[in-house]
Amino acid sequence: MNLAEKAYQGLFPDKPEERALEVSYSGKFKDFNANVKYTSTYIKFSLSRDWLEFSEDLRIGLIQHLLVKIFSRRKYEKTFELDLYLKFMDNVGRYAKVEHDDAELSESYNRINAIYFDGFMEKPNLKWGQDAFTKLGHYEYASNTVVISNIFKGEPEQLDYIMHHELLHKKHGNKVTKTGRNIHHGPAFKRDEAKYSDKNAEKNLNKFLRRKRFKKALWF
Repeated sequence: MNLAEKAYQGLFPDKPEERALEVSYSGKFKDFNANVKYTSTYIKFSLSRDWLEFSEDLRIGLIQHLLVKIFSRRKYEKTFELDLYLKFMDNVGRYAKVEHDDAELSESYNRINAIYFDGFMEKPNLKWGQDAFTKLGHYEYASNTVVISNIFKGEPEQLDYIMHHELLHKKHGNKVTKTGRNIHHGPAFKRDEAKYSDKNAEKNLNKFLRRKRFKKALWF
């Protein structure tokens, strides 16, 4: 029985899967990334080679995390491996090595950290992304990195608003429901987000985006 078959059986012991379950490792992924592809005949899991350094239990938990996304409406058994994986991913980013330090992003982080986190938010990696117009910013849990669209360079008011949002992702972590759905903006997250001092920030952001001729902002 391979790793994927063990992972599936742990989650769905009473629901045999007729499709082939396969696992491979690739050097194309960075950090702790992985993906899953599936058809009517197979489910293939591709994991970063970095995962080979970790225990089988942790890798099974990762595969189970991907499985609950595929079978989002199916009830599954709670497993030690899945719980281990979720705890690992929630903590690994908090202690990832900080390698990137852009001056403008650092200044924004320092302002937001001082005002909203009492200076106690540990500094993540801070990177500019591409000229993205829908995915304005995101927090990469595994590498402890805040990535913000290039369109906010030289725009401190908008940059701070995006920075606050992404640092809240670092604070609150990634929550997963019993059905495998990811909760990025749960109640606690929204309560903290509502504490942002500029109550017109979202409105001003939309005006800024309209000036850039973009209609909608998507948060991740």
